[in-house]
Amino acid sequence: MSKPAPIYQQHEENREFTSKLNFYKDEIKILEGRLGELASKNSKNDILGELEKYQNQLIIQRNNIDEIAHKVKINEDALVKEIEKNPVAVDHRHVPYHGAEKELVEGFESNFNSLRSDLNGFISKWM
Repeated sequence: MSKPAPIYQQHEENREFTSKLNFYKDEIKILEGRLGELASKNSKNDILGELEKYQNQLIIQRNNIDEIAHKVKINEDALVKEIEKNPVAVDHRHVPYHGAEKELVEGFESNFNSLRSDLNGFISKWM
């Protein structure tokens, strides 16, 4: 069981998680645009196979973002219900910490940053 943490702290972290996930969604759009540009300039089969691999990875990462965002939303909804159940002294109340959601976001960031680095290296090689 996770250690209790203040509701307000977890609410702020949920906002931060959501902001980060939205940022990565925008990053995916940018990277997809760069891949599209690369595809239009190159028609070699070896490049196209790699392009498809990266496009598939971006689709997977977009799905991961949606799944994590859904879990963060569920956690935020639980915080709201806890506040509505007893709004007295909400600034001082604690609930079990949302460590699972935090780990999901941090793991996603690590994986995505690695993918972005690899993809940018690939694009630089062929542009």
